[in-house]
Amino acid sequence: MSKYRKFTSEYREEAVKMVIQTQRPTAEVARELGINEGTLGTWVGKYRNEHPVTEELSLPDRAKLKELERENRELRLTNDFLKKAAAYFAREQQ
Repeated sequence: MSKYRKFTSEYREEAVKMVIQTQRPTAEVARELGINEGTLGTWVGKYRNEHPVTEELSLPDRAKLKELERENRELRLTNDFLKKAAAYFAREQQ
């Protein structure tokens, strides 16, 4: 008697889809299905290697991203300046 369980390719695909489509942790899905977390992780990794996700941004999305990055930079600079100013005035009052 073999100590290893055999799984059909359909079962593997359904298990992988449960992880990918629901974005639940591999460990949680593995416990639910009663299989080893490492086994399911291997299946998910193999699936992701065979089906890479291309996330090309459209032109409007790229422009929006660039604008948000610029705004983020400006807000960080403003925040840093305000922190330094608050520290300066706190020192002055002491």
